[in-house]
Amino acid sequence: MIAKVDSACLMGLEAARIQVEVNLAKGLPSFTIVGLPDASVREARDRVIAAIRNTGFDIPSRRVTVNLAPAELRKEGAAFDLAIALGILLAGESILPPQWPCCIWLGELALDGTLRPVRGALPMVRSLAEKGYRRFVIPEANSRAVSFLSDVEILPFQNLKEVIAWLNGERMKKPIVPSTFKAPPAAVRIDMKDIKGHAFAKRALEVAASGFHNILFVGCPGTGKSMLAHALPSIMHEWSSEEALEATQIHSLVSFGPEGLMSARPFRRPHHSASSAALVGGGETPMPGEISLAHRGVLFLDELAEFHRDALEALRQPLEEGRVHIQRCRGRATFPADFLLIAAMNPCPCGNRGHPVKECVCTETRIRKYLGRISAPLLDRIDLHVDLPMLKVDELFDEKGQAEPSERVRARVEGARQRQRERFSPRSLVPNARLCGADLRRYCRLDSASQDLLKASVERLGLSARAFDRIRRVARTIADMAGSETIQASHIAEAIQYRGLDRPIACLP
Repeated sequence: MIAKVDSACLMGLEAARIQVEVNLAKGLPSFTIVGLPDASVREARDRVIAAIRNTGFDIPSRRVTVNLAPAELRKEGAAFDLAIALGILLAGESILPPQWPCCIWLGELALDGTLRPVRGALPMVRSLAEKGYRRFVIPEANSRAVSFLSDVEILPFQNLKEVIAWLNGERMKKPIVPSTFKAPPAAVRIDMKDIKGHAFAKRALEVAASGFHNILFVGCPGTGKSMLAHALPSIMHEWSSEEALEATQIHSLVSFGPEGLMSARPFRRPHHSASSAALVGGGETPMPGEISLAHRGVLFLDELAEFHRDALEALRQPLEEGRVHIQRCRGRATFPADFLLIAAMNPCPCGNRGHPVKECVCTETRIRKYLGRISAPLLDRIDLHVDLPMLKVDELFDEKGQAEPSERVRARVEGARQRQRERFSPRSLVPNARLCGADLRRYCRLDSASQDLLKASVERLGLSARAFDRIRRVARTIADMAGSETIQASHIAEAIQYRGLDRPIACLP
């Protein structure tokens, strides 16, 4: 007797339908799983046998062969347990449902028959739904994670006994009612009003949030680089349901994820000893790295010059494309990586270059070598370079300063984002940092005064074509913040000020 049950497996964020074929043949009792299973899939034998027996059924004294098709795809994880168990019961005629439902069956079985959550349930259901599959059976523990998906019928169960009772028509099961996502108020870790001084850096941070521009802070230790970075999420635009879905499904690949959708933008801060695989992703089976876990959020690289050179260079392609392609011996995967990069570094090895009191002991050769750890192609992909001076004593003791709170700054950021949203209506929002091709030419046109100013800067600083385009994108964001439909010379002038590391080293503070 042969039974066929549908399940699924993940390859990156893409899911493939897996047909679980169960054959019961005469011969000595045995249990074999074929179809490129990994260790966790092969161990399903013991879990399934115990779960079936503890649910009140017997395992047929036959030669049991389970084939996971197509055979050329490597199968990983415990999500096939439920499908294998149902296939055995169906092939042995232990259950005789009046009509076999067309479902995708997902779930790991405990020894007592309880359905445990599976990793990656959200991307599996979402990917298969896009391919036309409409009904899914999942563990109840995964129900909140997928409850925000519409146009699908999702049936959650607690254990194998409930599933069998539903198949036999002994009980009804209502599908999950789709939930409506509403982002809670953002938890402000550091408010902009708590940061003293640094008006120019705060302005740059607002520009970065308004246009989703990458930003680099350069300053002596203790100038407030990390504090500014941690204040960035407090001024970013509202977290949408589509962004939350995209981010949550990536996080569900490396853990069982939150019970529902992520409530706030991810803020990732990897240590400077992180390898290139940790940053961009990797492993024998491709898994997402920090840049993908920061998708639709912020990636903060503190002490940028201390990161391994190969790790930093691996960021170049994702910063340009917003995705990363990983190829390994066990497969290939593409992960989204559309993040806002904020980085911080010292101006020299000793950190005192530009300090008003402490003397820098670094030679020009050492400084060149230190700054050279950040390659020119990587710097080209960072739109804003901001020098942070040390605060004056009066600024440190100023308790009456009227610094703007994050709430007010965020309102202006929302206004600039709304202008970008209207510009691309009815298409999805494309931030100014991602403008390219015809859109860049159309929306970043320059008048004669702006052209002359930008031309002089390109010739004097020796800017690359990429830096030239990024100045235009930043100027477009500054114009949006000012409510201007056209880019003016003042907008170009401000954008050029944010290219600090493009100046000759002798001109740096």
